[in-house]
Amino acid sequence: MNQAQPDIDLARIVKSDPRWTSIVDRQAADDGKFYYSVKTTGVYCRPSCAARLARPENVQFHATCDEAERAGFHPCKRCKPNRPSLIEEHATKITAICRLIEQSDELPRLNKLAAEAGMSIFHFHRVFKAVTGLTPNDYAKANMAKRVRLKLGEGSSVTEAIYDAGFNSNSRFYEMSNQVLGMTPSEFRAGGSDTEILFAVGECSLGSILVAASRKGVCAILLGGDPTRLVRDLQDQFPKANLIGNEKRYSELVAKVVGLVEQPRLGLDLPLDIRGTAFQQRVWKALQEIPVGETASYTAIAKKIGRPKSVRAVAQACAANSLAVAIPCHRVVRADGSLSGYRWGVERKRTLLDREARA
Repeated sequence: MNQAQPDIDLARIVKSDPRWTSIVDRQAADDGKFYYSVKTTGVYCRPSCAARLARPENVQFHATCDEAERAGFHPCKRCKPNRPSLIEEHATKITAICRLIEQSDELPRLNKLAAEAGMSIFHFHRVFKAVTGLTPNDYAKANMAKRVRLKLGEGSSVTEAIYDAGFNSNSRFYEMSNQVLGMTPSEFRAGGSDTEILFAVGECSLGSILVAASRKGVCAILLGGDPTRLVRDLQDQFPKANLIGNEKRYSELVAKVVGLVEQPRLGLDLPLDIRGTAFQQRVWKALQEIPVGETASYTAIAKKIGRPKSVRAVAQACAANSLAVAIPCHRVVRADGSLSGYRWGVERKRTLLDREARA
């Protein structure tokens, strides 16, 4: 037998393993999932190691550092596989900074946060956004907004809620109150009392459809088989709002939304009043970026928003979406491509996806 044949066979086996592709591409996302050793150097590395690519016939795969060391290999001095990866270090530091922001009475200065993380301001800002999907300032504002909603929900006065949340002036909060609450603080505290919401119920190929809009834009698109149930759902969503139903001036808006259901590639050229937490809004924004005729997995969405471990939270955000079709949560499927649950029924989800695939 040719002396080179065993090496050729071994190289073929290694190259057919998907872990070899991770090594070739130096995939940092796979760091910690496995390690590889090189018999000609006697060291083991993490997949993202920047060292010169080893010949595949010299490579072995290991599940852990201990396994590689028991096999007689030493940790690479370049990538230091037996120490936390840079991604892990960043995640740990940014998590600590997030807790600091959440516990602060006022918005911390960027230079203070960067110093706490042991980074330059520019590097800290970039790393923070890579880990959380938000800038430090946006994260702090979202946290303060969450405090306001909680305090108002507990019955605190508007002024108490604003200052307890960390806003150092009423004017500073009111500049962004509509974005934070979707209405004025007083209206939010009263459960939407005196907020005027127009709505109408129509019919489309998916059954009954309810479209509602505030002064800001379309705030609800609900699907179902029972029009009365849809109205009750809207009342539950805005328990104290002034709901005005089935006005003639609203029929054109309903027609536009029905047009989106029937011909998805036409799009919806209407302002939306999107109300949700900072996390939900990041998820919903990612959903709006999925092209017509395509789908994405919950895992892919979680990675897209910079929260790869928050797959379940992404699914919950999809379930909380009250703007059917306009925010296309029907385009999110399981990792294997199969259909998962849908707030308005799996059959409607299947119909929408089939229609979009043919559009």
